[in-house]
Amino acid sequence: MVVLTSETFDEVVLDETKDVLVEFYAPWCGHCKKFAPIYDKVASVFKLDKDIVIANVDVDQHKDLSEKYGVKKIPTEKFFSKENKEGELYEGEREIDDVIKFVNEKCGTSRDSEGQLTSEAGVIESLEELVKEFATAENDEKKKILTKIEDEVSKLTGRAARYGKVYVKAAKSIIKKGASYTKNEIERIDDMLEKSISPEKADEFIIKKNILSTFSS
Repeated sequence: MVVLTSETFDEVVLDETKDVLVEFYAPWCGHCKKFAPIYDKVASVFKLDKDIVIANVDVDQHKDLSEKYGVKKIPTEKFFSKENKEGELYEGEREIDDVIKFVNEKCGTSRDSEGQLTSEAGVIESLEELVKEFATAENDEKKKILTKIEDEVSKLTGRAARYGKVYVKAAKSIIKKGASYTKNEIERIDDMLEKSISPEKADEFIIKKNILSTFSS
């Protein structure tokens, strides 16, 4: 959890490399106290996503911020995306699954309430048809489809662009090593995930596994 003040608010929230969810709260507010442990859990869920910030600000101490951002009642949550620093009001329920779903949808992430990546993490819908084509094509045809995949990936931005590079690398490996590459690599990743590895490395492996799985489905 990042605690914001009038002095630090702009530096954090207006950073165009970050998506930021801000709770405007007051220490005496009963609803705020009830929501506090849930909001703390949300922060822990996204702690590995360095471009996502879960923050709060005490409006009793920093009334200027509540006035600037039109906060009429507390608690109020506003989402400041990389593209929109005006702030979007969060209007969902204040339950853990609802807030996590909101952040996932807005940030392009796919985490569950325990902070684990789901089977959807890293999967890019716009590449789905090309991957299906690639999976059933002969090797010479695969090379032509790879070019199409590379063209589509070049149009992606942000988090999706990073995932797109994994698609391209996977396709090239399949062409080079044959159809068995996908199955063998997934098995290798499963073995690695059973070992003691850092959460960051586990995320990396899960995303790669999810993307490889799209080539074998």
